[in-house]
Amino acid sequence: MLKVQYGHKTIEYSVLVKEELKSHYISVAKGEGVVLKGKPISEEKANKLILKKAKWIIDKLELVSSIGDDDIVTGSRIQYLGRKYYVEILIRNDCHDILIDFTESKFKVSLPESLNNQSDLKQAFETFFRAKAKEKIKPRIKKLSKSTGLEYAGLKIRKLEKRWGSCTASNKIIINLEAIKLPYSLIDYLIVHELVHTKFKNHSKEFWAELSKHIPNWKELDEKMYGMKL
Repeated sequence: MLKVQYGHKTIEYSVLVKEELKSHYISVAKGEGVVLKGKPISEEKANKLILKKAKWIIDKLELVSSIGDDDIVTGSRIQYLGRKYYVEILIRNDCHDILIDFTESKFKVSLPESLNNQSDLKQAFETFFRAKAKEKIKPRIKKLSKSTGLEYAGLKIRKLEKRWGSCTASNKIIINLEAIKLPYSLIDYLIVHELVHTKFKNHSKEFWAELSKHIPNWKELDEKMYGMKL
């Protein structure tokens, strides 16, 4: 494990040699940490590449750590629409189901004693996020489809292991449930990215050219998404 100092923070990273890559790429993922991928280079050059993206790396490390499997307790911070919100849990015997109230500043959770366990609590949050994903993403994809002129055959919200979204051969758009935890700027980029796949099924030059028409700063947004597969 290599490390480099950025201000008062130390960034640890590993190197994954990939001879076939023309450029070097940095990924930040849960359980993998920071990985520099590309052709073999000296440690000095590797450190310079990491330092060049240091602020981005630190931001991504914070986002990755916030979308985890830690126990949900009072004082926890849960990611939603690009921000981390405080969780307050109240044990109440006058309710029979777990009730999650988002107050724009925190998650207030009413929890009956009979359901006071992490399994039920995490399932309740998944149900909450699924409902919010449908509520927030459905109108956005309709609006973006109209503004881009890219038509789709339907929308589904699913838990995906290795990607943020996909477009089927029949032009149905599938969005990862975890996308509701991203800021709107990245949600919109994800949606348009998949909408462009209704026209071009692979990442060809034509695909990126079409994407550029609708999102000129797609490279910046794509960089933010890169390495954040959950």
